[in-house]
Amino acid sequence: MFRNISTAVKGCTEVVATTTTKAPCPGKPSKQTVPPRQIYLTNFTLQSNLLSKKALTPVTATQIRLVHTDFKIPDYTDYRRNSVKDPNASNRDTYESRNAFTYMVLGTAVTGTMFCAKAIVHKFVLSMAPAADVLAMASIEVNLSDIPEGKNATIKWRGKPLFVRHRTTAEIETEQNTSLAELRDPEDDSVRVQKPEWLVIVGVCTHLGCVPIANAGDWGGYYCPCHGSHYDAAGRIRKGPAPTNMEVPPYKFINDNTLLVG
Repeated sequence: MFRNISTAVKGCTEVVATTTTKAPCPGKPSKQTVPPRQIYLTNFTLQSNLLSKKALTPVTATQIRLVHTDFKIPDYTDYRRNSVKDPNASNRDTYESRNAFTYMVLGTAVTGTMFCAKAIVHKFVLSMAPAADVLAMASIEVNLSDIPEGKNATIKWRGKPLFVRHRTTAEIETEQNTSLAELRDPEDDSVRVQKPEWLVIVGVCTHLGCVPIANAGDWGGYYCPCHGSHYDAAGRIRKGPAPTNMEVPPYKFINDNTLLVG
């Protein structure tokens, strides 16, 4: 664009010929040249092309805002409690009564949450409990008439082997006459049995939990093949790495031929 229009307009005078005067030959107009378009590549050339302050014309605008002066403040009286409708009254006197409902809702929510949490925890704990088939075998009955004298019966009880031994008269006399000074874990035979002819013990070695072999070992009771522990006919440790005697489970005799274990 041109900064001044006068640079683009040029005046020219032409004389019209008459019958008496010849028209002078006007000169050939000079050719207008347009400067090439300048490419602004630097900060200096950009600033040189800016308009001067004189060429700028201030522009002003006016705006009218329509404001409602009759705006009504909303009235929430219908939603407010009767105890706080009076703006001049202190609400400290009614603070506890007004919060009673809030406390009741909060207490109900907390009680419900605790009840649900208890149910979830109870279900989670039961999932880690023994299976139903194991619980069903918590107490078992053993028919003693099926075990002849001098033999040992092995029964599964609570996932462990249970030894029920029908001892002979010789075994009973041997175990009753054993001196406690010879035992690693001193325990009298009468403490480990309820009836002298019946020995009831858990068939697990007290060393590392292996299952001993009945009617074997140096004392004719039980022998653990894992590490060589020897037990007598009362389940007492006599030799080997086992530290204590074999466990005696809780049991009772229902009658002469029925044993209840557990």
